[in-house]
Amino acid sequence: MTDHPPHTAQASADDARSAVLQERLAAVRHRISAATSAAGRLDEPRLIVVTKFHPAADVRRLAALGVADVGENRDQEASAKAAELGGLDVRWHFIGQLQSNKAKSVVKYAHSVQSVDRLQLADALAKAVAREQDATGRPDLYCYIQVSLEDDGGEHRGGAGPDDVGLLADRIETAAGLHLAGVMAVAPLGAHPDAAFERLAGISAALRANHPAAVGISAGMSQDLEAAIRFGATHLRIGSDILGSRPAVR
Repeated sequence: MTDHPPHTAQASADDARSAVLQERLAAVRHRISAATSAAGRLDEPRLIVVTKFHPAADVRRLAALGVADVGENRDQEASAKAAELGGLDVRWHFIGQLQSNKAKSVVKYAHSVQSVDRLQLADALAKAVAREQDATGRPDLYCYIQVSLEDDGGEHRGGAGPDDVGLLADRIETAAGLHLAGVMAVAPLGAHPDAAFERLAGISAALRANHPAAVGISAGMSQDLEAAIRFGATHLRIGSDILGSRPAVR
């Protein structure tokens, strides 16, 4: 009889965490499928699992469960995870407010930046992508214009004003190395998500009139994914309903 090594406490914890993630991921995917059917849509939105504040080990577990897209909102955390998981087959999406001086770092790992909200940032990303393409041959960077749906012009959650989308889109469209993918927004705090996402759908339609390939609509989080799907979201950014609460800082 062959002796088997003991099942370590760490392995047990890993198995337990993977089981939790699998269950929560299945529940979210069920919600997405149900909402897609209820909206009369044939195409399900792409799920981006937001892994901010959670360890790289969780990204590895999610990849093993079939997750292909993960989102991060702080470059320092995202770049460290991407470096640690360099061989993992996932796409990294940067979804947080981004300082222009972080562009050089972000383009080393990001498939998309979903928070392009000003000309200065678009220019910085274009310059950084050109340098990275010369060095490594990376593909073009997918850029989503983050649109503010706030009445105060975006002081709370960031984003370009709806009237500024056209100029920013033109800048991205003409920049070598950048691909204008669409729009992104967060429903304002306290607002009804249906109204917010209906407005975003209108902004997207206006954008596509001049940029037909910019079909992406990144909208919807754990609490409002159904509303986002009703109004045409192509990408959902789901964090807590899959990963749970933010880990305690030790």
